[in-house]
Amino acid sequence: MSDPLAVLSEVQRDLLTAWLPGLRVVRDLGWGLVDSSVLEVEAGGDRYVVKADGDANNHVPRELVAHARWLGPWVAEGRAPRLVAGDAEAKILVTAYLEGELVLGSPAQDDPGTFRQAGRLLALLHAQPGHVDATYEAVEDAKVLRNLTKPHRIDAAMHARLEATISAWPTGPVAVVPTHGDWQPRNWLVHEGRVAAIDLGRAALRPAMTDWLRLASRDFRWDPARERAFVEGYGGDPREPEAWWRERVREAVNTAVWAYAVGDEPFEAEGHAMIARVLGAADD
Repeated sequence: MSDPLAVLSEVQRDLLTAWLPGLRVVRDLGWGLVDSSVLEVEAGGDRYVVKADGDANNHVPRELVAHARWLGPWVAEGRAPRLVAGDAEAKILVTAYLEGELVLGSPAQDDPGTFRQAGRLLALLHAQPGHVDATYEAVEDAKVLRNLTKPHRIDAAMHARLEATISAWPTGPVAVVPTHGDWQPRNWLVHEGRVAAIDLGRAALRPAMTDWLRLASRDFRWDPARERAFVEGYGGDPREPEAWWRERVREAVNTAVWAYAVGDEPFEAEGHAMIARVLGAADD
């Protein structure tokens, strides 16, 4: 591409060049599945990460809220990137570059010590003030039921069972705290043995256990030592069985439907496997 900033809107480009005059794009850090851009850039001898949403996404506004309200304990320890500039309306932000390699697929992912650190970091985030939400369960149930009306490849019998099951769930109040929303090795960096967190585009107030979902479906299943270390680092286990099962069902359905929509067939297959496992647990 002759202009690496062509992925940005005109408003986003104008803001970025005002914030970082003379910037040079170093590399594209995006995953390529959603309407968002992530670029590593250099300006004035320093490195930065630029994140920008397209029309279909709202990751940047959520990440800006997280920087404003919840990331202080992590940034103070050098465990999350420092915000440099951002504009929620234009859906673009700049953070200082954080040294490290992704834990996903690296030797660090096989090290229980990585998960112990990740558990401790998550506990720091969750320890910040939250509140009791009387609408969370009903809102999440409505969301997953809407997803079941979208195009997907969940078979008809499973679809009917899911719909009936979810519609019958209780909708009482629950405690919610600041959560990352996608807590897993693809959003952890490791540098000189220290684990840090990135990508707060799904940050929101939710039950603490929701940040355990993506680990439970992969890393904890692959190696129980990772789960034991994570629990140790976190200082306990917030997964109340009935609420945890409901969260797992929601996660499974949402995964299968979203992955089908973006054409990620391996992730879609994982979503279907998650549905089978979680409904199988209900049959036990």
